Amino acid sequence: MTSANNLIQNSDSQLKSYPAGSGNELFQAIQDPVLVVTPDGIIIDANNAALTAAKKSQNEIIGKGICTIIHGGNLPHLECPLEEFLRTKTSRVEETTLPGLAGEYLLTISPVLETDGTIKKILLVARELTSDEMRKADSLRTAQMAAIGELAAGVAHEVNNPITGIINFAQLLLDDSEKDSLQAELLDRIVNEGERIALIIKNLLSFARESERGNEPIEIAEVITKSLALVEHQFKKDGIKLNTKFSGESCQIFGNFTQLQQVILNLLSNARFALNERYSGTDDNKKIEISCYPFIKDSEKPVIQIAITDTGTGIPQGILKRLFDPFFTTKPSGKGTGLGLSISYGIIRDHGGSIKVDSIMHQYTKMIIELPTSSD
Repeated sequence: MTSANNLIQNSDSQLKSYPAGSGNELFQAIQDPVLVVTPDGIIIDANNAALTAAKKSQNEIIGKGICTIIHGGNLPHLECPLEEFLRTKTSRVEETTLPGLAGEYLLTISPVLETDGTIKKILLVARELTSDEMRKADSLRTAQMAAIGELAAGVAHEVNNPITGIINFAQLLLDDSEKDSLQAELLDRIVNEGERIALIIKNLLSFARESERGNEPIEIAEVITKSLALVEHQFKKDGIKLNTKFSGESCQIFGNFTQLQQVILNLLSNARFALNERYSGTDDNKKIEISCYPFIKDSEKPVIQIAITDTGTGIPQGILKRLFDPFFTTKPSGKGTGLGLSISYGIIRDHGGSIKVDSIMHQYTKMIIELPTSSD
């Protein structure tokens, strides 16, 4: 991905063509944050509302990359969807979190057509969402995830039977093959790869639908404590500090201990990876905080909230909505399957709860789980 410095150099001529502060009175009078950027993502103008929301001056914004200002940065191996929309000069309206503007916004992307038919400027208008609009967005996302789950289940069922047949027939041929022969080696590879596919299918089904399990009253604090015992040695070796904040009150829920432990271990593993990516060795800021508290949600629903916060690399805002999609991963190629968070999402959903993420690049990532109490 092109660096911010290169983008600024490539856009130098455009910055001269569209100097900072060139907006007219109508532009400055707009109460919503408005930014004008080049297709390369370099900010060339911003109205007063944008400066106020970003708590920056014109000089601190003009000439900077748009993702640096409104998202807080990006990961080198991932392209922000906003950058793609700008580069392809695509109109777009989407609901998104913009930590650089301190809020949830409806972001409108509008390419500006010049008289010669070219597009050298793109207008970004950010309207802050109301609480009702944010609730509707959450409901829509839940519906989308349910649809993805149904699709995943359908695909998994269609693939499951033929892959089982392939494994079984390859195993029969392998049993009759001469040991250490080329044929035996190839058949062994077929069996191993087939079993790997079968494991992926099993994981897809775990995400897509509620599995058969036995639920019982459990203390979620105990789930967390036993999960930490499993990773404590590795975290100590990596120089990661663990802080826990548990309520003195009961945090009892009705659920499956093993599955919930799988969720906690997965989130801890992701946090460890992010911390090791940001800090190469020991650092006082290399830490994870885990809290567990009961509280009343929406003034009527008692829930248990578990929060796992790390001070690692953070996650780009542009991809947060895709984080729980099957096979989507923020890790570099070959370091993640993209199924861990999908499975965790499915487990928490099947327990009647929710899982959300809050993150700012180069600052923190906070995974928030809410589960109904056993008395609910």
